[in-house]
Amino acid sequence: MYWLKDQNGIRIDRYGTVVSSGDFEPATSDGPACSLELWLKPHRTWDKGTVLAFYNHLIGRQFSLQQYYTDLILGHDDEDEYRQARFDVDGVFQGNQVLITVTSDGQATAIYLDGNLIKRSSRFGLSLKDLAGTLIVANSPRQPNSWAGELRGLAIYRGMLTADQVTQHHQDWTQTGKPSVTEDIPALALYLFDEHTGKMIHDQVRSGVDLYIPERYLLVNQTLLESPREEFRRKRTHLDDIVSNIVGFMPLGFFFCAYFTSVRQFKHGGWAVIVLGAIVSLTIEVLQAYLPTRDSGLTDVITNTLGTAVGAGLYRIAISPTVGALIPKRWSLHFEVPSTVCRQTKSGKGEAQ
Repeated sequence: MYWLKDQNGIRIDRYGTVVSSGDFEPATSDGPACSLELWLKPHRTWDKGTVLAFYNHLIGRQFSLQQYYTDLILGHDDEDEYRQARFDVDGVFQGNQVLITVTSDGQATAIYLDGNLIKRSSRFGLSLKDLAGTLIVANSPRQPNSWAGELRGLAIYRGMLTADQVTQHHQDWTQTGKPSVTEDIPALALYLFDEHTGKMIHDQVRSGVDLYIPERYLLVNQTLLESPREEFRRKRTHLDDIVSNIVGFMPLGFFFCAYFTSVRQFKHGGWAVIVLGAIVSLTIEVLQAYLPTRDSGLTDVITNTLGTAVGAGLYRIAISPTVGALIPKRWSLHFEVPSTVCRQTKSGKGEAQ
């Protein structure tokens, strides 16, 4: 992560994060309406990640603005109440510098791109309550979902910008590098990224909530062993991960089942290898909770254990007499004890077999 040389802004590479120095606590008396402006340029069009997120750890509320290839996704999520809402907008990220404006009266939300209205939703509401807590830029607060690109301006307003104001702000950002803030819709926070050096990005309209660049990549509230329900809601489509986890642990189940049953001759070798797979997977997931670039979830523990069981089952099938009769001898599996084994005779001496 580094400052841009010839203009205001920072360049965020993969695994970079910007975090607020304190929590946003908007007054409820100001009403539900709010607006948000982001002046940015994605690193790649065909990329994905969380551009910006607000996370209130006290009530488990999260609002995020994400790039999903060319699409923009707005979402707010109540962890405690298991409620989630999304607002998808196509064709926002084309690899160019853009000003994204989000305005809402608490019930309906409008999205503007470079001053022009591109989509409105009456089903997705956004309020100051959603823009509270810790502000995280270029990453998700609980699981890694980093974003790469250039961020040149960020503004949060106490009120809903009109179409004329959105157009005027676009001209202000692109011509002067900052919007003209008025008293009728005051700015809650304004970051111009004009410091050009250091680790702090200062709020231009009030003190207390600056942004800072951590020395190392981090997650604000990294999750340990995220529940399958939460992982499903966060990823939506993770069938590939499930299949790869099952297939990846099948060799462990197959070969350790062969070792436990044929070589060590454990009475319950099949169950032992399944327990081994669960322990190995659980250890991996716990350790990953301390690595900010990795997910930690119970789904992986379940699917890895299932893969171990499938591998053990395949070994049982492979050595069954019915299947063995169908396999050519040169392909057959042999797990034998050493050729010389001592057998106790009546005299107490060992005979070689």
